Amino acid sequence: MTSTHRGLYIPSLDGLRCIAILLVFLSHAMMAAGVPRVVPGHFGVTLFFFLSGYLITTLMRQETERTGTVNIRLFYVRRALRIFPTFYLVLIAAALYGWYADLVEPWFLVGQIFHLTNYEIIWAGWKAPIAPFTDVYWSLAVEEHFYLAFPALFLFLSRGKSRDQVAAWLMGACGLVLLWRCVLVFWFDVPYDRTYMATDTRIDAILFGCVLALRGNPALDPTLISESTWKWRLFPLSVCGLLVSLAIPDREFRETFGYTIQGLCLFPIFITAVRYPEWGVLRLLNLKPVKWIGLLSYAIYLTHPAMLALSKEIVGRSLGSLALTAAVLTVAASAALYYGIERPLGRVRQRFSATTGPGANAATSPVAGYRPTP
Repeated sequence: MTSTHRGLYIPSLDGLRCIAILLVFLSHAMMAAGVPRVVPGHFGVTLFFFLSGYLITTLMRQETERTGTVNIRLFYVRRALRIFPTFYLVLIAAALYGWYADLVEPWFLVGQIFHLTNYEIIWAGWKAPIAPFTDVYWSLAVEEHFYLAFPALFLFLSRGKSRDQVAAWLMGACGLVLLWRCVLVFWFDVPYDRTYMATDTRIDAILFGCVLALRGNPALDPTLISESTWKWRLFPLSVCGLLVSLAIPDREFRETFGYTIQGLCLFPIFITAVRYPEWGVLRLLNLKPVKWIGLLSYAIYLTHPAMLALSKEIVGRSLGSLALTAAVLTVAASAALYYGIERPLGRVRQRFSATTGPGANAATSPVAGYRPTP
């Protein structure tokens, strides 16, 4: 989901999306080159999850404050226009190649069509006969499950409850997900992929973003914490917390508490990045090339596995040559998808926007450069 809508622009989020896709791309490039993957691509996925939860719930919050409810039908129309065209175009192209090379089985492809790639890989392993170069669809399956269930859950929780109460319920759900991961890992000793890819064990990364959208939203709410505290204490501590969580090699920690610690550390990072986009290193997030890559990130995520495989055939397994060639090919393919499909459909999607219809105003729609008054 883009951080830009008519009447809604949240600074730095396209830059954060750029960081997420670079982590994923570099990690997969290292894997394709056969070198140790020191870049934490899995954290890039966590960052994407948090972003999705934050942006979706921010929009739902705005719609609820303006109209008293969420139009679920329009929500699904917007999600379909945003995700499905590129999703299915890339899947069809991969499936056609898979049929030609005899690499895909029909029932696995049906599962992908209905957003079950994560559980297919958990069941059959990474060599599951899905469409070639579509392993990354596992994370899109997690997000689709969230999109399917969350609007109704949000409306149910919102009845007679304040935003803070809804946020508390969602934070409690994150705690239950952590508990469930601990049961699976410490009691049942499930494989790594079970906790890494399953919706029931990774949904908390999205829900953490939902909590931020409802309580202390840096694009909508004031803060009682001083600017210097955010910049010089909470932001650095959170970055250090992330680095420590990523550096701990223990498998059981990574599959249980590691995901939760990373989600919690993202709160101050997001808040600081959105509130103070012109501060220090955060300025880099708002450079035009960085934001442009962020805009292309969805298409990059879908196309880069195929481009890495193609590049390996062209230039071999040298990491530098492979990564550079794949980056050029991926950006070219992604730009074509963005400007040919995503951007035109984005204009269509605006007709169904809940935050820009009659009654929307500046009080509920932050604009570029907006920062709440501390």
